[in-house]
Amino acid sequence: MTTLLPLGHFAPLLVLAAAILGYARPGRRPAHVPLLAEAAALGALVLAVFGALQLVMGAALTTGSGAFLLRLDAASATMTLLVAFVGWVVVRYSRSYLDGEAQEGRFHALMLTALAAVLVLVQSGSMAVLIASFIAIGVVLRQLLLFYSDRAEARRAATKFALVWGAGDLALVLAALALWQAFGTVDVVALGIAAQGGLPLAGHLGAALLVLAAALKTAAFPLHGWLTEVMEAPTPVSAQLHAGIINAGGFLLIRNAELVQASPGALAALVMLGGFTALFGAMVMLTQSAVKTALAWSTVSQMGFMLLQCGLGLWALALLHIVAHSMYKAHAFLASGNAVRAVAGVTRPGPVAVPGLGAVTRAFLLALAIYAVVATSFGAVAGAKSAQALALGAILIFGVAYLVAQGLADAAPRALTQRTALASLAAAVAYFALHVVAGALWGPYLPAPPVPGALEWALIVLALASFGLIAVAQALFPLWAHHPATAGLRVHIANGLYLNAVLDRLIGGLRTTTKA
Repeated sequence: MTTLLPLGHFAPLLVLAAAILGYARPGRRPAHVPLLAEAAALGALVLAVFGALQLVMGAALTTGSGAFLLRLDAASATMTLLVAFVGWVVVRYSRSYLDGEAQEGRFHALMLTALAAVLVLVQSGSMAVLIASFIAIGVVLRQLLLFYSDRAEARRAATKFALVWGAGDLALVLAALALWQAFGTVDVVALGIAAQGGLPLAGHLGAALLVLAAALKTAAFPLHGWLTEVMEAPTPVSAQLHAGIINAGGFLLIRNAELVQASPGALAALVMLGGFTALFGAMVMLTQSAVKTALAWSTVSQMGFMLLQCGLGLWALALLHIVAHSMYKAHAFLASGNAVRAVAGVTRPGPVAVPGLGAVTRAFLLALAIYAVVATSFGAVAGAKSAQALALGAILIFGVAYLVAQGLADAAPRALTQRTALASLAAAVAYFALHVVAGALWGPYLPAPPVPGALEWALIVLALASFGLIAVAQALFPLWAHHPATAGLRVHIANGLYLNAVLDRLIGGLRTTTKA
């Protein structure tokens, strides 16, 4: 057993100590504050590493008393490492990005405070700590979104964020009250054990409110608009939000996986809401011309896909998704300027292979055939996979089929055809290999996917059909997107079907922008 307190628990305190220095010197070039901020973030990463080593050498551990509980287990150790690493990279980037800003010291202080709150969140062992962490994140992130408070668009985005995030906090508080009523505890481990014996009515209500809170925190449809408008804040804020904070809703579900999985209605809601959000975000992303806006819509889609994974009971894969998405999205935002320069530097783009309907059909058949062979091979070696895991893999292969279709287009050179076929094979192998890795790392500590019943099978078939249709539409995007008959549809999709404008009108944001 671990006898010492997990060292990762001290990471938020170290980061907060550096934040206090930033608040004391909030102005331009505040002496050694930027360097100390980076050192504190790096120190938090070191503490997270040692905390993970303690877990490897010992066992899962809950520390604290009363309602204030912190938890060291496989999920919290993984997320602490991830948050600390991404936080260190973003803080390091901020040293040069914010150099010379009028509120440079205050910015570093706010970023460190947000990092500390997320570090507490991912190590939470009770609903009370989860609620306090979410509230703290909301308060600090609103200040970061208002860093350039003279911009009307920044004020509008901050207002929408505060409303949606605050609604999620309220749902989480109500969930905690319902679960206390049902089980007499707010300890997440005790709640998970109690849920295995079945949920009373208050327990089902608590699970439903947890799903609602997670949907609001992850910017799920239809209250996704605030996430696509945070570009008025400095780039490090976008990176920290899209690569770290936005994943908090997914971690909320994973932390309460046993409880959520005990409610079939909660799982069904996650599949439907998550799947539709993923499809909606992916379609809108294709029509965006600004790189950061496209990345924001990509995050909407990815968060929806993560909710779908949770709804299917694929908890280990959902955690893997959080890790992979955080790494990718942090790099994408911080390197977005280089991407723009690279595209601008291409003066003579090569030919574009536009696939027709026949090429798209052949591509999907080829991708599914490759997937079937790989799935059979892995099943023989590593054991059969659940129906949910096989369905999720097929959905991922639908995305790869889009690339294969370009390789099978009439104008495509042979080299492109070979590369896209290899990409499909690599994606299928990588999916099952990573599934094995995720199962080994986190599978023993998270619930196994439930055996599908009639409802689950109906949702799986619906998800496969929906993602298949959207994948075909994406593959044929060059053909229909610029066709005169669909020009208006493309404009509507590019504007997210104007759902964000409806929310703007409700909060008076359009009037604010007009006055400015």
